[in-house]
Amino acid sequence: MSDDLADNRAPDRIRHHYEVERELAARLRKSNQEERTALFKTLYDELFRRVPDHPRLVRGEKPEDTAQKVKAALRLLEPHLGPEKTLVEFAPGDGRLADAAASLCKRVIGVDISDQRAHPEQSPANVEVIVYDGYHCDLPDACADVAFSCMFLEHLHPDDVQPHLRLARRLLKPGGVYVIWTPHLFAGPHDVSRHFGDELNCFHFQEWTVASLEKELRTAGFRDAWIYRGGHLRKSPVTNALERAAERFWGWMPGGLRKPVSARLFRAVVLAARR
Repeated sequence: MSDDLADNRAPDRIRHHYEVERELAARLRKSNQEERTALFKTLYDELFRRVPDHPRLVRGEKPEDTAQKVKAALRLLEPHLGPEKTLVEFAPGDGRLADAAASLCKRVIGVDISDQRAHPEQSPANVEVIVYDGYHCDLPDACADVAFSCMFLEHLHPDDVQPHLRLARRLLKPGGVYVIWTPHLFAGPHDVSRHFGDELNCFHFQEWTVASLEKELRTAGFRDAWIYRGGHLRKSPVTNALERAAERFWGWMPGGLRKPVSARLFRAVVLAARR
C-alpha cells in the first residue's frame, strides 16, 4: 500500500528505471484528459516491460508484511465503519483490504481502472469492483458512508486532483468521510526521483503537506478535516492545531535539516475529511 523506499539494485539499473519513468511521466504531464484516459491503461505496462527489474516485479511481498499493511489501513477505517455502512475504496489493487473490510460493513465497492484481483470469485459476497475510466463513475450520488484511498492521490495528474475529490464527495452521504493516506512532501520524493534530487520527475506528480491537502479538500467542498497520528484519529481541535503548527514550524527549516526529521515525523499525510 505504500512505496518501498529500499532499492538494492545496481546504480545503473536505478538510473535506467528513473530515465524510463521520467520519460513516461513527462508524456502524462503533457496530456489532456482524453489522452490520459487511454494512457492510464498502457503506461504501467510499458514501464514494467522496459524496466523488467522494477521492484514491483521482482520483490515479492511477504504475507506477514501484506497482513500488517491491511491491519494498518483497517485501523484508520474502523472508527467510521459499521454493519449498515458502505465503503468505497479507490484503487483497491489486489482487493485484500476490501475483502478484510467486508466483515466490518454492509458493502464494499472498489473503484479502479481495472479489476486487479487474482481471484474475484473468492471475495466476500458484499464486495464488488466498479471499473471506470479514471473520471466518470456510474455509482449514484450519496451511495457511501466512507471513502478511502491509500498511496493514490500522489499519482494523479495535477489537473485531475479536483475532479477526483469532487467525485469522492459526490459518492459520500452528507456527513460521510474520505480517509486519505498519501506521502508527505517533507520526507519526499517517495518515488524513484529520490535518488536524483528533490524534484518530482516520475509517477508521483505531487506530494502533500497537511495544509496543502486541506486546501484542496476545502476547494472541493469538504468541511472539517481531522489528522491521524500514530494510526489514531485525533478529533480534538487542540491536538489538530498543534499538528498543523508543528508542520508549519518544520516547513520553515532548511531542507537538509527538515528531511531527516521528517522521515520519522512526517512520513505520510493521513486525514479524514468530512463531506
